[in-house]
Amino acid sequence: MEFRCRLGTAAGEITEGVYVADSEARLRHDLEEKGLFVLQLQRKGALALGGRSFGMPRRRRIAAREFLVFNQELATLLKAGMPLVQSLDLLRLRVINPAFRTVLDDVHAKVKAGTSLSEAFDAHTDQFPSVYTASLLAGERSGNLDAVLRRYVAYTKVVSTIRRKTISALVYPVILVSLAVILVAIIVLKVVPAFSEFYSSFGSQLPLATRVIVGVSNTLRADFPLIVIGIVAAVAAVVFWVRQPGRQADLDRALLKLPMLGPIAAKFATSQLARTLATLLGGGLPLVQSLGIASRSIGNRFVARELEVVGQRVREGESFAAALDARGIFPEVAVKMTEVGESTGALQDMLNSLADFFDEEIETNMERFVTLVEPLLLVVMGVVIAGLLLALYMPLFQLSSVLSH
Repeated sequence: MEFRCRLGTAAGEITEGVYVADSEARLRHDLEEKGLFVLQLQRKGALALGGRSFGMPRRRRIAAREFLVFNQELATLLKAGMPLVQSLDLLRLRVINPAFRTVLDDVHAKVKAGTSLSEAFDAHTDQFPSVYTASLLAGERSGNLDAVLRRYVAYTKVVSTIRRKTISALVYPVILVSLAVILVAIIVLKVVPAFSEFYSSFGSQLPLATRVIVGVSNTLRADFPLIVIGIVAAVAAVVFWVRQPGRQADLDRALLKLPMLGPIAAKFATSQLARTLATLLGGGLPLVQSLGIASRSIGNRFVARELEVVGQRVREGESFAAALDARGIFPEVAVKMTEVGESTGALQDMLNSLADFFDEEIETNMERFVTLVEPLLLVVMGVVIAGLLLALYMPLFQLSSVLSH
C-alpha cells in the first residue's frame, strides 16, 4: 500500500512524500526508527473531505483530561530540573491518543530545533485554547514555566468543575422534558387513533376537546414525513443562520436576556473572564494583551465582542474598571472589585476573588433554578397528560350517562 506522508526531521525541516509499506503501523515504526517524526499519514487514494479522510480510521480528538494530565506531568518534570526537550520526549512516548501524539511529535521536533514551546503549540491553534499558548508565552518570558503550567492546570480544573456542575444541574430537567415529549407522542400517535376508531361507531358528535385531540392526531399521522422534513429544515436554517458572522454573538446576547438563566449565563461569562485574566496576569502578560487573549477564550461571543471594545479603550488609556462600566453589561460588583484591584495594585488577586465569588453564586443560583423548575415541570407534565386522558375518556362518561337514563 502507498501512503502520503508529511514528516519532520530532527533539524526541524518538514518534508512530504509517498512511501510504500504493508500497513500504517509498520510504516510509522520504520520512519521513527530513521529518526523522522510523522506529522501526517494518509493512505494514497483515500477521499478527504473537510480535513477528514475516508478509508482510514478516524483520528480521535484530544481529550481535555488527557491534555490536563500532560501539563501536570510536564510541570512536575520541569520543576524537578529536567530539560524541556527531554521532558517532551519522555511524555510524548507515553501518550496513547494518536492525534495528540502526532502533535507532541511535531512540538518536540520544533523545540529541539530551537523553536520556543509557545510557538510550537501555537502552530496547532485548532487543537488548544489560545489562553494555553498565551500562558506558555508568559512562562517563557518570566523564566518560570513550571509555575505557569501549574497555574493553568488549576485554572482549567476550576472552569471544568463549574461547567460540569452546571451541566449536571440541567440533566434532570432535560430528562423530564424528554420523557414528557415521548409520553405525549405515544398518546397522540398510538392511543388516540385506537380511541378514534372506537368512537366512530357511536354515530354521535364527540366533545370539542376530544375532536381537537383526534384532529391533531390525524394531522400528525397523515403529514408525519412532511412535519419531520419541516423540523429538519428549520433546524438546518437556524444552524446556518447562527454560523453567519456575528449571529452567534446575537444569539448569546439573547441568552443573557432570558429569565433565570440569563443572569446565570452572565455570571459564568464574567467568572470565566476574571479567572482567565488572573491566570494571564499572573504569568506576567500586560493587561492589554491579556484582554485580547481573554476575548478569544470566553464562550459567550457577545461578551467576548464587548471585551474587545474594553481592550481597545484600555489601550487608549482608559482604566479597566471604567471601560467595563461603560459597556453596561458586566455586573456592578465586577466593576467595583476591578476598580479596587486597579487602585491597590492587586488586580490579579481581586480577579481571582471575583471569579470565586461568582462561582459560588452560579452554584447557588443553579440549585435554586433546579429547585423551582423540577416541580414546575412535574405539574405541567401532569396537567398535559391529565388533559389528554380526560379528553379521550370524556365520550365514555357521556355514553355511561346516556345509558343510565
